[in-house]
Amino acid sequence: MKFKKIMAAAAASMMLCSMTACGNNTSSTTSTTNNANTGTTNSSVTSTTDSNTSSAAESKTESTAADSSAATSDTSTATVDLGDKVFNIGICQLLEHPALDAATKGFEEALTEKLGEDHVKFDFQNAQGEATNCATITNKFVSANVDLIMANATAALSSAVSATETIPIVGTSITAYDVALGGSDWKGKNVTGASDLAPLDQQAAMLKAIFPDAKKVGILYCSAEPNSQYQAEEIAKYFKEDGIETKEYTVADSNEIQAQTQAAVNECDVIYIPTDNTIANAAETVKNVVVPAKKPVVAGEEGICSGCGTVTLSISYHDMGYAAGEMAYDILVNGKKAGDLEIGYSPVTKKYNQEICDELGITVPDDYTAIE
Repeated sequence: MKFKKIMAAAAASMMLCSMTACGNNTSSTTSTTNNANTGTTNSSVTSTTDSNTSSAAESKTESTAADSSAATSDTSTATVDLGDKVFNIGICQLLEHPALDAATKGFEEALTEKLGEDHVKFDFQNAQGEATNCATITNKFVSANVDLIMANATAALSSAVSATETIPIVGTSITAYDVALGGSDWKGKNVTGASDLAPLDQQAAMLKAIFPDAKKVGILYCSAEPNSQYQAEEIAKYFKEDGIETKEYTVADSNEIQAQTQAAVNECDVIYIPTDNTIANAAETVKNVVVPAKKPVVAGEEGICSGCGTVTLSISYHDMGYAAGEMAYDILVNGKKAGDLEIGYSPVTKKYNQEICDELGITVPDDYTAIE
């Protein structure tokens, strides 16, 4: 597992994702093994650069296993005798989605491997895309006095932080923890986790390299997701440096995606989509507009790219979740305080959607890997 620690600084806000097909009910499963989640494990997500400097973001992609040792100082299998101890872990996942599913599965795998399946029990709860459900779920975990909460996605994390100041919280699928937690003073307390952060400057460079004739880029995202807005604003700066015009096309919910995508393909040469839960959940809608229009999409993560994109600079959500599981082990067994473990980051890889690239006649460099 190759990770490097660095804290992401970002503007303050809190993500509340609107999903039209979600409803208000939560679903749950309880498992003592790593089979509680059956989502796809090869989806990846990337996101923003550090708000202070692009060089800091670039350094994140050079992480090694040795680099991550300070964040998770001892993630080997427990040498202590756990006896009859069973750790109860509450997992709050915002919605069912291949990338988020992969993060949960990686997290469960790490803890099951390190603790043994007889010593860990997972209470998995799906919030069905509703932030209010996240609050209900995390409050339930607090009432049950679970040993640790895994919060998968920003709404889940912010709800967990609001629910408890004592139970350790490990986040996954979070772009920037400062943004997710609204700028609150969370450092050093009961929160840590792994980020899906990837360098936006490199994503902008990738778009320019693959589509050198692009003069105008449409940035499509959900305005209800602050992390998406942050990414849109940051990557626009890099496009501007390269002399590329940008225009934002925002949607309040999934009902507006088709119309906004159509507007983008009518006015732009290429569309860029950051890591965005709303768009990811409706990638097929985007594909049905961009492919007939012969307009390429550059995606911020593998899941979106596999649905409607051409190329992406992406991380493995599974590996990110596994890293979060290692951090959880460090807290549960080695007695580490969550707030003392710095946020973990994953290396990125270049990937492409062969089907859409072939249909649009796009040739990618040899160092890109086809999404399976």
